[in-house]
Formats: sequence, C-alpha cells, structure tokens
Amino acid sequence: MGLQIFLDGKFVSEEEAKISVFDHGLLYGDGVFEGIRIYNRRVFMLDEHLERLYGGAKVIRLEIPLSPEELKEKVCETVRVNGLDDGYVRLVVTRGKGDLGLSPMKCSNPSVFIIASTIKIYPDEVYREGLKVFTVSTRRNNPDSLSPQIKSLNYLNHVLAHLEVLHAGADEGLMLNDQGYVTECVVDNFFIVEDGVVKTPPTNAGALAGITRKAVFMLAPTEGIEIKEENLSLVECYVSDECFLTGTAAEIAPITHIDERAIGDGRPGPITKKLMEAFHEFRESYGTPID
Repeated sequence: MGLQIFLDGKFVSEEEAKISVFDHGLLYGDGVFEGIRIYNRRVFMLDEHLERLYGGAKVIRLEIPLSPEELKEKVCETVRVNGLDDGYVRLVVTRGKGDLGLSPMKCSNPSVFIIASTIKIYPDEVYREGLKVFTVSTRRNNPDSLSPQIKSLNYLNHVLAHLEVLHAGADEGLMLNDQGYVTECVVDNFFIVEDGVVKTPPTNAGALAGITRKAVFMLAPTEGIEIKEENLSLVECYVSDECFLTGTAAEIAPITHIDERAIGDGRPGPITKKLMEAFHEFRESYGTPID
C-alpha cells in the first residue's frame, strides 16, 4: 500500500490527494506549514511545531478548521496509518479554494493536509566530515516586509538562494540581511562557536525561530555551554572556532568551510560534537507518542 495522505478530514491515496487549481495556497503561496520529525514512534516537539503553526496562521488571519488537540491527533494518526517508526511529517494549511482574485475573503474553507513519509537531507559522511557552505547573493526578506516567523507557503526567497547553492556546488547557503549581517542558512538555522560560547543570529535579524534551534537553546545549558543571540558578520564567521547548522530535517550538522575558508582546523569541533550527541539522546525520548 502506498502513502496515505490526510486531506480535509479523510485519508486518501497519494494518487487521489488533490487540491483545486483555485486554491490560494497554490495561486499565491497563501498558507502555512510545518516540517516535523518522527523518532522512535514519537512525534518530536509536536507541541512546539503546532504552537508555531497556529501563531503564523493567526498573523495572516487564517482560521485553521481543527483545534490544536484535534490536529495533534490527526498528525499522530497519519503516522500510525503509514506504519512509521521514524520519518518526517509535512503539515500544510492552505487558504483554500477561491477565485483568481487576490482577496482571501473569497476562500471560505481552508484546506488541511498531512503527509507522513521518510526524509534524508545529507549523507552520513557529512556529519563526520562537515558541510561546505557558500554565501549567496540573494538577501533574506526584510523582517519589516515579511516576518520570518511566519512559515508560509511562499518559499521563493529560499528557492532562489538554493539555486545559487546548486550552481556553486556547495552543500548549503548562507543568507545575509539587507544590513549585511548573517541571518541563517537557506533552509536551516546557523550557529558559530567563539571562545567556547555558542552564538546565533537573533530572530529580528531575519532568522526563523527554528524548532531544532530551540532544542539547542534547551540543551546547551545542560551541557555547560553558554549560548546567546548576537548579530554576526561574515568576518566573525570566517574566524570562528566552529560552525554548525540546525534544522528539522538536517538535525545538527557541522560546517567546516564557508566560502572556501576552513573553519577552525577544517574539522567538526568539540562543542558541535557534544551538542550533536546530546541532541541524539534527547530526540529519542522527547515527543508525543503516536500510540
């Protein structure tokens, strides 16, 4: 049996999972989504993901037709139906079917769909040897025009940046804001280590308040590691002792080169490794059981 997709109140096959061409999620990128991991038959940090989803929906005045508790159960049910012990969930809420006009008022029924499958962004050797990152010319959207805290369906800013990464032959891209400060990677949050202190750009610089980023803020103090938000220039990144990124799909991955400059000794650093180990333990037990 193929994938079973939860779509507007029922489960349908992958082939039957269709939305209208008049859905404003398709026409205008009008909607919100979350990418969520499954570990050891637990949905990792599901409450935190749902809090962000409903927060983003509130900002864009999108009424999700399920309560948080109902949606939580539907996520778990989708995982159960697809028989997954470990994997990835994509939870999407669109504005729904309207017409060719921009107005969201024409969309009376938001659409909810949930996909539970598997995902692997990087090969295993990346976590041993590190990533090569390239600074892209595409700037991160200005937070005053579009808040990065809204995880919306319009990802064109990221797509353009990723095209640059592919052209450069790099593993990931580093994005700057209009002031020239580092914001985040194309699809992940970004951290450096300097004199034993972990630093990451603040969300008001243009970084998403990532869920795995939040986990690092939870774990660092328990490991005796100081962590703080701080505006970062590229120069500070080049001369840092260590770098790493975090993301739902990538988890915690070391960065060993930025713009062909070795970070530290060009190998994953001790604090990065320590946080990776702590995260691996944390992810197995922290989450919502699917049974």
